[in-house]
Amino acid sequence: MAQAGHWYPPLIAFAIGSMLTAWSVYALSAGGFIKPLPLLRIALVTITAVYLLRALAFPFLKPFFPGNSKDFWFFSSGICLFIGAIHLFGLIQVWERI
Repeated sequence: MAQAGHWYPPLIAFAIGSMLTAWSVYALSAGGFIKPLPLLRIALVTITAVYLLRALAFPFLKPFFPGNSKDFWFFSSGICLFIGAIHLFGLIQVWERI
C-alpha cells in the first residue's frame, strides 16, 4: 500500500510512533529523568499490560492479519515481551516512589 502511494500506511506508522514516544516519556518520568507526569501509575500499568498482552496474544491476532509471516509474529511478539518485561521490572522497582 505504501509503494502505491496510499495515505493509510504513513498515518498508521505516525500514530504508532507517536504512541511509543509518549510511552517512552512516561517511562522516563517514572525513572526520575523528567518531572512526574499526570496519572503516572495508571499509565505505566496500562503500558506494561499492553506490551505483555500483545506479546502473548499473537495467536489470536494472527488470523486478522494473514499477510504477516510467521517470522514477523515471533519477532514482533518477542520484542513486545522483552519491552513489557523491562517495563514490569522497572514498574516493580519504582512502585512505592510513584
